[in-house]
Amino acid sequence: MSLPPSLRSALQRVFRGILAEHRGAWEGALSGCAPLVASLGNVAQQMLALRKAVALGLLGSSSLGAFPDLPRRLSQKHRGAAEALLAQLRQEKLPELQKVRDAAAVHVAEVCLLCDGQLDALGLEASFQRSPLCPSLADMMEWLLDIQAFYQRTYLEAKLLLLQVRYENLEEIQALPKAWEQVMQRGLQSPVEDALLKVSFFLEEAA
Repeated sequence: MSLPPSLRSALQRVFRGILAEHRGAWEGALSGCAPLVASLGNVAQQMLALRKAVALGLLGSSSLGAFPDLPRRLSQKHRGAAEALLAQLRQEKLPELQKVRDAAAVHVAEVCLLCDGQLDALGLEASFQRSPLCPSLADMMEWLLDIQAFYQRTYLEAKLLLLQVRYENLEEIQALPKAWEQVMQRGLQSPVEDALLKVSFFLEEAA
């Protein structure tokens, strides 16, 4: 298959540079959430332990009983820590994931527009032709769209998980690290690596 130079160059640029860079930023953003989520789970666990101790009257029967205001102050401290961690996750980490998702969508859209503009001249049959060194145009566009869908799906899953957490539900916050681990496992199983492997020979060609 002989691709128009402009289309070949655009495809190589996306696969070689943009998506490879996005993959690193994506994995870094996901991994950066993990310690914050773990800390949030620990705060919830501490608060649940405090509530249990108060309910059982354990504080009053200990030396801490001399400080009747201690449970309220500890509760406020825990809540402040939880709110700060949630704010960091929602206001810093989610936008990092969104940035990768949006950037990938823009670059894939640019290639799609270029492809649409040249498809008539190229011919539908030619777009499905492949060689040992070059996947078909149809294959490459399918891989790019799969990657874009992957970023979108994982971002929405992470966003929903973090936005539905409420401080009032400490059991839910305590379970958040396990739920986030599942998001990370799926979010790191990116189709980018597989796609880059399939186009490796194509990327070695001069545009």
